Amino acid sequence: MKHLAIIGGGSWGTALAITLAPRFESVRLWVYEADLVERMRATRENDLYLPGFPLPANVEIETEIAGSVGGADIVLGVMPSHLARSLYRKMAPNLRPATRIVSATKGLENGTLERVSQLIGDVLKPHFEAKIAVISGPTFAREVARGDPTALVVASTDPETAGAVQRAFSGPTFRLYTSPDPVGVEVGGAVKNVVAIGAGVCHGLGFGSNAVAALITRGLAEISRLALAMGGHPKTLAGLAGLGDLVLTCTGDLSRNRAVGLELARGRTLEEIVSSMKMVAEGIKTTTATVDLARRHRVEMPIAEQMHAMLYQGRPPKEAIRQLMERTLKGE
Repeated sequence: MKHLAIIGGGSWGTALAITLAPRFESVRLWVYEADLVERMRATRENDLYLPGFPLPANVEIETEIAGSVGGADIVLGVMPSHLARSLYRKMAPNLRPATRIVSATKGLENGTLERVSQLIGDVLKPHFEAKIAVISGPTFAREVARGDPTALVVASTDPETAGAVQRAFSGPTFRLYTSPDPVGVEVGGAVKNVVAIGAGVCHGLGFGSNAVAALITRGLAEISRLALAMGGHPKTLAGLAGLGDLVLTCTGDLSRNRAVGLELARGRTLEEIVSSMKMVAEGIKTTTATVDLARRHRVEMPIAEQMHAMLYQGRPPKEAIRQLMERTLKGE
């Protein structure tokens, strides 16, 4: 495969362009902000989302969706989940049946409660039966761009598609494992952001490692219950896209979702936090979809419920933690 299109020029999309550029003849990186496009073309650097990392010579910065995806062997979607449906609709007329669609978006669509691979299938079905895969795992953009060793999962219901993406993307510092379980991979990648907000709250309230370890463990139990109810496989949640990504997002200083919880615990409002952020913290919107999915599948998710109450119902962080601790006692 020679040509890669990346849709989304945030920190993750830019990091993927940098690390995958040696694997392709050309990489087209679609960026939304027109002024940022001009600067990136002039300086060969994303000064807004990933400063300090030069773009390889074969990375082209694009402003038009059609020009970005036309003729691409792989289209890699790295947009926020709430923009995914509209952007894939714009791409659809210019995609070919042979093009492999890979989603790197870690979120769920509010309202429909669909995973991103599901909505891609919905959008493209009138045109053709798409070859869809998803990638996820413990991946901070800055470390990937720096060339730190990174491992993640590529999942598809079609083994040939997963294997093709694995071969195309894997390199000296970027290792992919295949999985037949996009449900588990996507639920793990999305809902871990909700738990990470709680981890930030624990840190912001001054709690120690005991509290964070308990939150991660019980958070994984919640994610696993939901994924299994939706048809995912247990071993997926014990792997890179489950436990691995959850630990990273709950403990790493580069985690945007953890930072949201940290600021909430310090007394800032959600509106203040969001307005001060350059990048999207997916867990904010995903919390609503997670709670709705839990109700649909009759799955108990008390951490997600408390995060939703804190984000959208004004529940103080200390009160949310107290309610988690004072729930009815039960076996593990």
